[in-house]
Amino acid sequence: MADISIIGAGSWGIALAVLLHKNGHRVKVWSVIESEIKMLQKEHEHKDKLPGVKLPEDMVFTTDLEQAVKGAEVLVLAVPSPYTRSTSHSMASLVKEGQVIVNVAKGIEEKTLLTLSQIIEEEIPQANVAVLSGPSHAEEVGRGIPTTIVVGAKDKETAEYLQNIFMNEVFRVYISPDVLGIELGAALKNVVALAAGIADGLGYGDNTKAALITRGITEIARLGVAMGGRFETFCGLTGIGDLIVTCASMHSRNRRAGILIGQGYTMKQAMDEVKMVVEGVYSAKAAMGLAKKFDVQLPIIEQVNAVLFEGQLADEAVKNLMLRDKKIENPLLPW
Repeated sequence: MADISIIGAGSWGIALAVLLHKNGHRVKVWSVIESEIKMLQKEHEHKDKLPGVKLPEDMVFTTDLEQAVKGAEVLVLAVPSPYTRSTSHSMASLVKEGQVIVNVAKGIEEKTLLTLSQIIEEEIPQANVAVLSGPSHAEEVGRGIPTTIVVGAKDKETAEYLQNIFMNEVFRVYISPDVLGIELGAALKNVVALAAGIADGLGYGDNTKAALITRGITEIARLGVAMGGRFETFCGLTGIGDLIVTCASMHSRNRRAGILIGQGYTMKQAMDEVKMVVEGVYSAKAAMGLAKKFDVQLPIIEQVNAVLFEGQLADEAVKNLMLRDKKIENPLLPW
């Protein structure tokens, strides 16, 4: 049994709180939003983000960051990616040497082009930072639907420790040393999922979706390997696995926002309608910054940026992709 604090009370944080409590751990949930904590204390259910998932009576909810951080063996950082740096900065003086922080959000910081674990390490250098990612909608994890994910850590001992903390009969956990590859797959798939949603909003079909998923993972792997990630990671759960589930499911806020954009909504109107942080919007510009830095072509992600930020019409973006110069699918294959 471990003392675990969930930093962030969104849908994913709450789903993991339920999972970890079922595993026998003592769980606290922190949020900066006082009204959210009062609702959780009163209702023992997040009626806005994860309705229908009941939280146990002995789970602790607090707005006191010091109470949440101090004494916890594991801190699960589950705030939306735009708030990773500010929350880490607020936690920094409270975190003890070697305290384990598991980042479960997905994104890349636009200004610095850093992954979220790199941000945490920059703000809290004394922490032992790991990541958890994979095809795992909060709505399904909260209901106990079988799910498989990956924990990434720099040392195997930490990865195995977290594997034991999280794993049960409905939540299978693999481990990996490729923290960078895991995070890049997690962040960039959200941008491709926006493209998949836009295609749905335009009324396109399964052929288009399959093309976006297949060529999308090619773009993600191309950039990821150039940055030092392992190709095998992008073929696994946090690469193609997470991309498939995010492009295909209506649980995906990125796909839902993309559908609205394909139907004519502006990016801001779509985000307002979804009423949740659409991580792909925040990662899209960063992805293009990384593409320029590492001299990598990302045609799908480039067109998503054009639609989001440059006034490009969605159907014109599709034509631009379809009419690109003729290519060989895999230039490494000999004739």
